[in-house]
This record gives sequence, structure tokens and C-alpha cells, in this order.
Amino acid sequence: MIRRRVIVSGRVQGVGFRAATAHAAAKYSLLGGYVRNLSDGRVEAVFEGEDQAVLKMLEWSQKGSPNSRVSFVEVIEEECRSMAPSPFRVCKDRKDEEP
Repeated sequence: MIRRRVIVSGRVQGVGFRAATAHAAAKYSLLGGYVRNLSDGRVEAVFEGEDQAVLKMLEWSQKGSPNSRVSFVEVIEEECRSMAPSPFRVCKDRKDEEP
């Protein structure tokens, strides 16, 4: 189990990036975390779960949704918080606190 936080820069808000991230994450039943917009125009996502699932989502984040244009992805290694992560979710509001 691993956990990674990504901060995605580029044209990533208003282009379906969060929904596409959730759709991609749904392929991995053992993947938890969330995705949310940040007030500065970037998107933050946290992926936690089986190593391969998290690594696939890191790879996906480099490309993003069909209408997005990813210019940079910062990847931050973090400690796992649970052996059974909560289901992946989309935060609807920029003010949503980290789950």
C-alpha cells in the first residue's frame, strides 16, 4: 500500500478533469482518495491503495482528461493512513477540507 498526493497544473479546471479522474480511479477497486479543485487553478488529488493502482493513476495524471492540458504534475510521497482506504471521491467545492 502506498499513498501519493499530486498537484496538477495547466488547464485542469472546467474541463472535466475531476470527473475523469474519478472515472479512471473507479477501475481500481482497492484505490481510495479524492480529487478537488484548488483556488489557484490547479487540481489536487490523493491516491491511496495497492502500489500498481496508485502508480497507474500517477501515470494517468500526467495526461489528464481529454479536454485538459496538463503542464506539470508535482508528486508528493505520503504515509498511508489506512490499510482499507475509503472509496475515491470528488470534492464538489474548493473549500472542501481534506477527507
